[in-house]
Amino acid sequence: MNHPPIRRLLAVVVQEQDVDLAERALSLLEAPVIHLTSAGGFLGRRNATLMVGLPQDGQEKLIAALQKACRQRVEYLAIPLEGSPLPLPTPVPVTVGGATVFTLPVERFEEF
Repeated sequence: MNHPPIRRLLAVVVQEQDVDLAERALSLLEAPVIHLTSAGGFLGRRNATLMVGLPQDGQEKLIAALQKACRQRVEYLAIPLEGSPLPLPTPVPVTVGGATVFTLPVERFEEF
């Protein structure tokens, strides 16, 4: 099977809850995907980094599909209230989820 050469590599970081929908959306576009398990630095939550190879065009379709598949959520973290005599945690809203997309040019691509 002869595929067009890969000219862009997208690194897509997706929250664990959205990974199945994101992979399904990418498979409908027949984009080659490698799934790497990863964890976020700020909250330490599990997520996935999807490595997607693309020819010169098709990035707009791919990003539109990911926007439909991945959504942001508001979660509450319990953070101790500063200056309080008792360590009573205060719920603080934090926006998590969605997708973070990095696009990298590919200078060389080989398949064998």
